[in-house]
Amino acid sequence: MLKNKPGHILVIRFSALGDVAMTVPVITAFTHQFPNTRITFLTRPFFTPIFNGLENISVIGADLKGKHKGVTGLGRLYSQLSDMEFDAVADLHNVLRTKILKKYFLLSKIPFIQIDKGRIEKRALTRAKDKQFRPLKTTFERYADVFRKMGYNLNLEHSKPKTRLPLSFQSSPDLIRSTAKWIGIAPFAAFSSKMYPLEKMEEVIAILNNTNKYKILLFGAGDNEVASLKGLAGKYANAVNMAGIYTFEEELAVISNLDLMVSMDSGNGHLAAMYRVPVLTIWGVTHPYAGFSPFGQRPDYSLLPDRGVFPLLPTSVYGNKYPKGYDKAIGTIEPVQIIDKIESILIS
Repeated sequence: MLKNKPGHILVIRFSALGDVAMTVPVITAFTHQFPNTRITFLTRPFFTPIFNGLENISVIGADLKGKHKGVTGLGRLYSQLSDMEFDAVADLHNVLRTKILKKYFLLSKIPFIQIDKGRIEKRALTRAKDKQFRPLKTTFERYADVFRKMGYNLNLEHSKPKTRLPLSFQSSPDLIRSTAKWIGIAPFAAFSSKMYPLEKMEEVIAILNNTNKYKILLFGAGDNEVASLKGLAGKYANAVNMAGIYTFEEELAVISNLDLMVSMDSGNGHLAAMYRVPVLTIWGVTHPYAGFSPFGQRPDYSLLPDRGVFPLLPTSVYGNKYPKGYDKAIGTIEPVQIIDKIESILIS
């Protein structure tokens, strides 16, 4: 614990999208409890819209592929930051880049508090032999612990949802609000082991489409995902492809107005949770016990594979490690389970 509470804190989290979005509930809890402390958030420029509308926070974009690349670039970044009179740094990332920045800040005797990622517990959760299958501290609490080490008794129950955003492009016929509920579906993930089979997801979309009760908004990024979602949307009258059409800010506006988001263990679920949109998460070789469930969601909003068939689950924190055949585990979740859960959430 620091001797004096900082009045101006630099908070660092460069990536990935979901991890940056997961900082928002923590930051809103902090600014609500400690309104006299200023926060400057350092992240990648693309992520800055995530923080739009938050009080008492400013955002700086780090050009990590350009002028802030490498050790020299990070030195340049530190020189830019050193003029801003920070009292402490909260490193919510704890990677090589931030460890280099730490050396610079400590030269100036500015306290630099880093997240404990719980790597030992996570290895125990995901290993095959002597697995310790138990829920771990959430990432939100790990973020909050950084501020607690500074002397702030941060309580995440004070977290506030972001305000739902107005839609600035309602003239689009695909997005005119009607009596239909809006269901977002984000079927992709960084690793195939976390991605529900697309043919089964199409079954889900087809069933939802045929009810004529829902507008199905499809989210993704990158050329391959855009092409896949465009093809899906073309088959179903009530499905709309969002990928590759709107800006990130516009997508956030749509996400904030959803009635439900269906997501893999990936960033879109965390974006929706910032607005307290209900999020149904479909899990593969990763597991909620690792601490990455979207904020404020009920435990039964997670659909899990059959551990009777795949007893080594979870095998990875990020989805990049799994025994042969375990990338198929997510397929043990049947489309009817997803449909039943969607309907139960929307009528609750």
